[in-house]
Amino acid sequence: MSDKKALRVLFCMGINQNFFDAPREEQLQVWAAFSEMWNGIHDLPGVNVFGNMDDDQSMVGPSTGYPWTTYLLADVPDIETVHAACNLFRTTPVGEGTYKLWRYCKVEARTGRELIIQRA
Repeated sequence: MSDKKALRVLFCMGINQNFFDAPREEQLQVWAAFSEMWNGIHDLPGVNVFGNMDDDQSMVGPSTGYPWTTYLLADVPDIETVHAACNLFRTTPVGEGTYKLWRYCKVEARTGRELIIQRA
């Protein structure tokens, strides 16, 4: 992946009320599904994850928008890969039931480019 062509993406993820309303066993299944999705983003071809940040200690309750619960910053080769990462929320199953991860959390991908500031 060429750094000049890579998209700089901030995946903003929010946990919603369905997670907080779920029984403990279901919450553990959501956490397992979230981990699968998280690793799935890391494993997409050409994705270079720089880091993440979790607001769970200073932000309590569901996240319907900013501030988000957690963030993941990565370079991604193209918009199709950004869409594939977001699609993991739609396709990752939670436990053995019929629900997918997006019942419990959401994602917004803020897509741009690296800002390069030249020294004078």
